[in-house]
Amino acid sequence: MDHPTIYGYGLWPVVIGNVLFMSFLLFSVFRPRTKTDWKSIGALSAFFVALFTEMFGFPFTIYLLSSWLGKKYPAVDPFSHNNGHLLKVFFGESPLISFAVHPGTDILLILALVIISVGWRKIHSGRGELVTEGIYKYIRHPQYTGFFLIIISFLVQWPTLVTLIMAPVLVCMYRYLARKEEQQLLELFGENYRQYMRTTNRFFPSVASLRDWLSTLFR
Repeated sequence: MDHPTIYGYGLWPVVIGNVLFMSFLLFSVFRPRTKTDWKSIGALSAFFVALFTEMFGFPFTIYLLSSWLGKKYPAVDPFSHNNGHLLKVFFGESPLISFAVHPGTDILLILALVIISVGWRKIHSGRGELVTEGIYKYIRHPQYTGFFLIIISFLVQWPTLVTLIMAPVLVCMYRYLARKEEQQLLELFGENYRQYMRTTNRFFPSVASLRDWLSTLFR
C-alpha cells in the first residue's frame, strides 16, 4: 500500500509575510542611512528571500536531494513540512539537534538583533566622534557581527543548498565592507583609530576582552 504524499509547500503568502517581517525587523534595529548600510541590509534581505522561498514556497533542496538519493532518502514523505528540516531528516531528532534548532537559534537571533541595535544606538549617539566605549570596546563592527549571527541562526534553523552557498558570499562581502569602512575611519581619525584597531577585534571579542567584561560583572 502506497503511503499518501503530503505537500507542505506553495505557501507564497507565508513566504512574503516572513520576508517582509524580517526585513522590517532589520530596518527597525539597524536603520540604514549610508550607501554601505543599504548594501548590507539589502544583501541580508536577499538571503531571507532565498531562505523563506525554500522554507514555505518551493523546496528546491529537497527536490534535488530526493531525486538524487531516490529510495535512500531518509524521509517517507519528503515534501511534508514536518520532514523539511534536513538536520533532523539526516541526523535524527536527538536532544542536541532539537535544542540547536529551537530554542538555540531563537536565542542566537535575539542576541544578533540586540547587538545590532546596541551598536547602532552607540555609533549614532557619538555624533561623528570616534566611539570606542560600550559594545565598541569589545568589537569594531557589531552590526556585521549581528548579521553573521543571523545567518548562522537561519542556517541551523532551516538549512538549504542555496543559503549554504549564499552564506560564505555574504560573509566575504561584509568583511570587504568592514575593511572599506576601516580605511575611511583611518583617514578620518588617523592614529587614534589605528591604536583602536590594535586593541579591539573586528567581529568577535578576544578572550582577554571577554574576561575583562566578565570581571566587571562580578565586581
